[in-house]
Amino acid sequence: MNDNTVWTRNEIESPCVRICVVHPEARICTGCYRSMDEIARWSKMSHEERREVMTALPDRAPMLAKRRGGRAARLARDSE
Repeated sequence: MNDNTVWTRNEIESPCVRICVVHPEARICTGCYRSMDEIARWSKMSHEERREVMTALPDRAPMLAKRRGGRAARLARDSE
């Protein structure tokens, strides 16, 4: 290895998109769709565990209902 070689690791990259907002009901990050436990454990997960999480992420997006209207929408929804 010479001085110009960049060392890289053969790992699955994090799905983090730096939009770290936790959905209040689903407890999933609205940016990457990982659970808080998955985010905390990511650096310690095996390659296989990370692949399983990455495979599950696209199915989680529909679970997160968009929050709209703030307090007025919440009160309207709760009165239904």
